[in-house]
Amino acid sequence: MSPATLSGVGALVLWAFLALLARGAAGLPPLQVTAMAFCTAGLLAMGWLALRGQLGALRQPPLAWLHGVGGLFGYHALYFAALAWAPPVEASLINYLWPLLIVLLSAPILGMRLGPRRLGGVALGFLGCALVVGPGASFPPGAVPGFLCAAGAALTWSVYSVTARRLSGVPTEAVAGFCLASGILAGLAHLVFEPVVVPDARQWVSALLLGLGPVGAAFFLWDRGMKRGDPRLLGTLAYAVPVASTLLLLLAGEGALTARIAVAAGLVIGGGWLAASARDTAPG
Repeated sequence: MSPATLSGVGALVLWAFLALLARGAAGLPPLQVTAMAFCTAGLLAMGWLALRGQLGALRQPPLAWLHGVGGLFGYHALYFAALAWAPPVEASLINYLWPLLIVLLSAPILGMRLGPRRLGGVALGFLGCALVVGPGASFPPGAVPGFLCAAGAALTWSVYSVTARRLSGVPTEAVAGFCLASGILAGLAHLVFEPVVVPDARQWVSALLLGLGPVGAAFFLWDRGMKRGDPRLLGTLAYAVPVASTLLLLLAGEGALTARIAVAAGLVIGGGWLAASARDTAPG
């Protein structure tokens, strides 16, 4: 792996904790969680840029701001809503259709070759995710809106990630501005559409940790990985994230380990290994 691809892997590790920390903030409205996490990330990152004298990186064209803020805010607002309105394990796994979509969208958008191993790995990973929410699974009647939000989050993040390569001229430091703008936008939307809830100590800690890691440092690592690394490999390795995320949720008592989930995890891991073992034999 190139250093840039390894940066993307670092983001995947941090994202394994996203669902667990989001559940730690349970009880807060989704937009309020989004605002708290992004404002934490944005303010810290802006301070870091100021110390390095790199605030000029924020001078980007409107398209870059639309892409950055739309992707970050849109994905996380949908994801936190999914966790609030649907069973967390199942919602998290539906959300992790985004690795599948990244691998598939790399071909039509970026012109990258997929090949049989990558397509086979994608198929196994998809089967693993589908097994958890497919026929035979039972959900609360009101979970459907949450599942739809999870699917919307998957589509939003995959499009954002793949199209980031088209904006490779935008420096990674600009993500600091995108985070702060996303936090402000989420805060305004929260005041308009949601009741204000005073966080308790657990919710504050969870929101701050979200802003430091999965909704903070991970974005800078992922931006570098998608712009300069291999999006096909990162999209495939990302199949390990729902496995790790699910295990963390189960250990925290947010769900029960069933044979269905165990088989799904095996399919996801096998799919990731198969696609990661692919080698390019021709350009593209």
